[in-house]
Amino acid sequence: MPKIIVTEDEKDIRIDNFLAQKTDISRSKIQSLIKEHQVTVNGNYEKSSYKVQINDEVEYKYILEEKHLKPEKIDLDIIYEDEDILVINKPNGLVVHPAPGNYQHTLANALSYYASNLSNINGEFRPGIVHRIDAFTTGLLVVAKNNKIHEILAAMIAKKEIKRTYIALVWGIIKEDTGTIDAPIGRDLKDRKKMAVVASGKPAITHFKVLERFKNATLLEITLETGRTHQIRVHMNYINHPIVNDPTYGNHSLIDDSGQMLHAKYLDFIHPKTKEKMHFEAELPEKFTNILNKFKEV
Repeated sequence: MPKIIVTEDEKDIRIDNFLAQKTDISRSKIQSLIKEHQVTVNGNYEKSSYKVQINDEVEYKYILEEKHLKPEKIDLDIIYEDEDILVINKPNGLVVHPAPGNYQHTLANALSYYASNLSNINGEFRPGIVHRIDAFTTGLLVVAKNNKIHEILAAMIAKKEIKRTYIALVWGIIKEDTGTIDAPIGRDLKDRKKMAVVASGKPAITHFKVLERFKNATLLEITLETGRTHQIRVHMNYINHPIVNDPTYGNHSLIDDSGQMLHAKYLDFIHPKTKEKMHFEAELPEKFTNILNKFKEV
């Protein structure tokens, strides 16, 4: 029986919702499986209303259609490549890796087509992927071409030895030239599909510097000490300066459907093999500059 370990971010979710999010099985089918004693939590049978807790071991018995990552020919903007790493400028709208219900048209599918020798530490559906950014966040990602390099890069991220610098346009005027947001992030207690600043969340630290102020918005350079899900978007919303055009966080009207104005512009790290200092830069994409110019004209 497949086993899923509940993480801190997933605690207090109903068991039927939890499995629906983690698998391709519908919630109604999961509820039937629970009634049929095909689902256990720590070896025990629970009701659909049971709320999972950290480190719960959830097992279920259900035969799914076997799925594999399908290589797809999708154009990649490769900034750098050697025998160990790839650095990619991810375009707007491209999901990084497959998730239940969506196994096609992702960066992982594109990478699988481009190269067959990528690391497989994170499984078939995340070839070479060491870290991720949201579908509608653009910019730089490093990809590992073998398992040894993947392990080193993952350790570097954990030790904060890979510096990721973002450019963001946020609503409102930030008066301070620099600032730090130190607030824990976890699942939103009211909407489990969103993240939020919550007392029970994991530590999260975001630094920002003002680049330019407009009539009703501010352009920021942002660096991260931690890498929580939606961290920049959640933290900027927390200080009442949500990212412009963010469809999930904040209460401002959307300009269009191109997603949040957030771009991973710079990437700095020591090459895991050559020990050379690596610096990469990706210019703001057209969708970002088009909206930015509208604010400059006001």
